[in-house]
Amino acid sequence: MQFSSGPADFPTTHWTLVAAAGAHAGPDSRQALASLCEAYWFPLYAYARRRGDSPEAAQDHTQEFFARFLERDYFDRADPDRGRFRSFLLSSFKYYLCDEAGRARAQKRGGGMATLPFEFSKGEEMYVREPVHNETPERIYERRWARTLLDRVVDRLREEFILLGRLEHFNNLKPCLQGEFDVPYAELARRLETTEAALKVGIHRLRKRYRDLLRSEIANIVADPADIDAELRHLIAALAGKS
Repeated sequence: MQFSSGPADFPTTHWTLVAAAGAHAGPDSRQALASLCEAYWFPLYAYARRRGDSPEAAQDHTQEFFARFLERDYFDRADPDRGRFRSFLLSSFKYYLCDEAGRARAQKRGGGMATLPFEFSKGEEMYVREPVHNETPERIYERRWARTLLDRVVDRLREEFILLGRLEHFNNLKPCLQGEFDVPYAELARRLETTEAALKVGIHRLRKRYRDLLRSEIANIVADPADIDAELRHLIAALAGKS
């Protein structure tokens, strides 16, 4: 299977654009930020739940925060020289939670602001799948951030296979992204009606494409491409519980 590559894999409407825009962010920057927020709202919900919020309060706080975040000048606190969207989002959320006025408004669902088209209602369903542990809210946030990022990469890869009409092929090869197959290559090759040699080439290309998409996704949430490798190491550490 061949994959496309090129500039389209590293879009310009990402955190670099948002951070550089600062308080004078234009429509493109704000849309880029809205897209990032929609993709990464759940780690904040998990953070709120771990700090003791009820499911209802966590949903209210997350909804209210993003409504305020996207409508007000939070951008003026973004530093493109030191910024990672992951860190900026959490620090902004903490700032919001310390705002007593924000807490009061959150007592009424939506806080009087427009409802955002994010899947906040699914937050608790996702949160209850978390393993039982005594980790800090910050560690929960970091791990869920890493997991969300990887899930987005897998979704992007799945979409590429769907466009090629090869979803079943992807579903059979997907386990190679997390580890080894449960079935021998010879058996899997017969299932996919190919040779072992062709299967190994396909797996190699799939893993390479996965790595490329992972770096592309990380590029969306750091202010400098030079930070991609450091952010990748942080992601791996977060998944391993070492962040």
